[in-house]
Amino acid sequence: MEFGSRRTYTTMPSNLRSSRLLLISLLLLLFYSTTLLRRPTTPNLVSPPPCDLFSGRWVYTPETPKPLYDETCPFHRNAWNCLKNRRENMGVINSWRWVPDGCGLSRIDPTRFLGRMRNKNIGFVGDSLNENFVVSLLCILRVADPSAVKWKKKKAWRGAYFPKFNVTVAYHRSVLLAKYNREANEDGVKGAYRVDVDVPADEWINVTSFYDVLVFNSGHWWGYDKFPKETPLVFYRKGKPIHPPLDILQGFEVVLQHMVSYIQRQVPAKTLKLWRLQSPRHFYGGDWNQNGSCLLDKPLDKDQLDLWFDPRNNGVNKEARRINQIIKSELQTTEIRLLDLTHLSEYRADAHPAIWLGKQDAVAIWGQDCMHWCLPGVPDTWVDILAELILSNSKTE
Repeated sequence: MEFGSRRTYTTMPSNLRSSRLLLISLLLLLFYSTTLLRRPTTPNLVSPPPCDLFSGRWVYTPETPKPLYDETCPFHRNAWNCLKNRRENMGVINSWRWVPDGCGLSRIDPTRFLGRMRNKNIGFVGDSLNENFVVSLLCILRVADPSAVKWKKKKAWRGAYFPKFNVTVAYHRSVLLAKYNREANEDGVKGAYRVDVDVPADEWINVTSFYDVLVFNSGHWWGYDKFPKETPLVFYRKGKPIHPPLDILQGFEVVLQHMVSYIQRQVPAKTLKLWRLQSPRHFYGGDWNQNGSCLLDKPLDKDQLDLWFDPRNNGVNKEARRINQIIKSELQTTEIRLLDLTHLSEYRADAHPAIWLGKQDAVAIWGQDCMHWCLPGVPDTWVDILAELILSNSKTE
């Protein structure tokens, strides 16, 4: 009897079947975890952006602790000592606190700061707004070392030595940064000012290696109110007049190029180099020599700032932003860090000495001071920011 052909079946080994089941299970688990259970990235896993200390708002906080110093500080300049000169509203002026966007700003701790700066020196070079700045810093640091003494070595205009910490802080007055002097006409009458755009001024050319931190500025003297057309600035390079002649802002740009180049070449690499941008003026109704005034009792609102300071409005306070544009352009490829105190200071039209100048006839002679700042006052906030930048830099060294 013939039977049909038999089919044979092979069975899968049990170990291979188990492996396949395990692989399928893993694939299903992977699909489940990457689709059904997917979650957005949590914010705390993302590094926060660096804090911008220069952008923020002023907040009125009457409970703010009193300033760290008063009218008895021996480093005061009389015209800025608004407590001694009995300027109105000093309590209110110092009740406004700068709050940066997205982060906090602590008040400087003078003892901690000087401790971190032990055996180091801080120098300021520039015009009287840097002097305004350094007076605030000197008075604040004296809280930590009352034995501090005045220091005017190395052609410093103003300064102090803090023996407890072996720290020197000083200001070198150099309003144009470049060397300049008054020239006499053929008849012996003094006329134009010669500016050697490629030669740093004697007041700071040989002292930069002494400092571990340097804060530069220039800008307030680059205007026709300081150098009118009757006694202009005449610019020289390599000892010869520049042709065609430069106007005052063109001259500033060329001077800045040369001074920045010198700083990059000659100032030691270890030195922290900062450039403070313009401190804004707040003359209302005219310039300083045209009965301009700043008798305001509160900071400006944000929507008022462009009206006061935008160069397109051609107001009397327009030079700060215009000068800043030149500085920012020149420094953008350098290691010199910007200390951009302009924006936060633009608000504070209420915080100048104004008519409280310490001398009875000062206003009649010079007009109101709507350029410098009362001390204590806004420059104390500058000091808080400067200290934060210096100490942050020291952590990365």
